[in-house]
Amino acid sequence: MLRQLLPHFSSSSSSSSPIYSLARLTRQSSSRRVPLASRKTSSSSRSSASTRPFLCLALFLLLILVVTALFLFPPAIMSSSSSSSSSAASVPFERPRKVVKKVLSLSQSEGDGATVRRSIGRHEVPNLDPFLLLDEFSVSKPAGFPDHPHRGFETVTYMLDGAFTHQDFSGRKGTIRTGDVQWMTAGRGIVHSEMPAADGVQKGLQLWINLASKDKMIKPRYQELESKDISQAEKHGVKVRIIAGEAFGVRSPVYTRTPTMYMDFTMQPGSQLHQPIPEGWNAFVYIIEGEGVFGREGAAPASAHHCLVLGAGDGLSVWKRSGAPLRFVLAAGQPLNELVVQQGPFVMNSRAQIKKAMEDYYYGRNGFEKASQWSST
Repeated sequence: MLRQLLPHFSSSSSSSSPIYSLARLTRQSSSRRVPLASRKTSSSSRSSASTRPFLCLALFLLLILVVTALFLFPPAIMSSSSSSSSSAASVPFERPRKVVKKVLSLSQSEGDGATVRRSIGRHEVPNLDPFLLLDEFSVSKPAGFPDHPHRGFETVTYMLDGAFTHQDFSGRKGTIRTGDVQWMTAGRGIVHSEMPAADGVQKGLQLWINLASKDKMIKPRYQELESKDISQAEKHGVKVRIIAGEAFGVRSPVYTRTPTMYMDFTMQPGSQLHQPIPEGWNAFVYIIEGEGVFGREGAAPASAHHCLVLGAGDGLSVWKRSGAPLRFVLAAGQPLNELVVQQGPFVMNSRAQIKKAMEDYYYGRNGFEKASQWSST
């Protein structure tokens, strides 16, 4: 724009230019008004000098007011800062994980008269490396899961309501109640039972997590957490119980041999969640109750008993707009990328290993030595 105006200024020597004429008239007039301008300048200087102390005093008083406000109202300033941070934290991910498969888990019989809703582990989702199975169980006496073996993976039992008694062939016995978790590493071999410990309907979730080939024959072990010992956090209408992994800056003490995150979220109406998930991990959601929007804000709501398999990305976004609270579990794990060969309660890497596991159980060897002499009470 300046270059376009330059020709006009360069031709200012012409008497036809209004800019030049005005400048020339101004120069001529100013020569006759010098004495008056001098008097005004002198007067202005005296006036400026007389008002300078008042200006300094006003600035000093303003400074005092600002400092006083900082001391008297820090909560308001902190609240504003917190609100700003909260807003930044609620920004959706650059690569949000979308729902790539939605499966309604249907009731089926399992164990001895027990009823389960299986999602992972059925024909729509045979497995989701490293996850082998997820059952939502609903059991009343005398039904249950009597003596049965495991080899090659871990079982995670999370009680939603009621109580279950667990026994195994090493003499271990205990009861897990509402909100408790039992993380059992079967390793080379466990024979155990899982039966209702109270009247009425006992409800919970059981998740099976595969073990790497190098860990399949390790010694069995347990990690058990009572409800009061499970890590919890709450933020902006979202509450989480952290069974494994980390959420809202809080980490679970559970050791996961196969890197895993497993969390129970409850969201109030009007809340939203943006939970990071490690890149490259497989992940899914299982809805326990209520409904919400998962993956992208414009998606259709998903409701109870649906399993949502998530695609690739850096995190999960969830919106709970209205109605009753939404409760769901989020599970994610690092894939083992190994061949999975499963025969009932045995999960190995080849048919030969499955055959050997069945023989070991039948003949009572390689970890199953106590199997033939034991039965639950």
